[in-house]
Amino acid sequence: MSFAGLPYGFGREKTMVDEDKVNMQIRKFLKEVGVTSQRAIEKAVMHKEEDGGTLDGQSIKAVMTLRIADLDIEHTVESELKF
Repeated sequence: MSFAGLPYGFGREKTMVDEDKVNMQIRKFLKEVGVTSQRAIEKAVMHKEEDGGTLDGQSIKAVMTLRIADLDIEHTVESELKF
């Protein structure tokens, strides 16, 4: 992540936080989100198959919402998972 495209005062003129530290913390968080989310999806798929269902050839809608109250951010990603 680069702050280069942001207005002065945020990572350009007077840096309040170390950009490398911000980047590293974001990456660490997203890695945890990715790994734990993948495990949760895999577990749900396995349970569906154990219960006699299948997702083979199907697609399902997935929605992930990121909320960070202290930064007043809510970001939603929607996608289709095709099996």
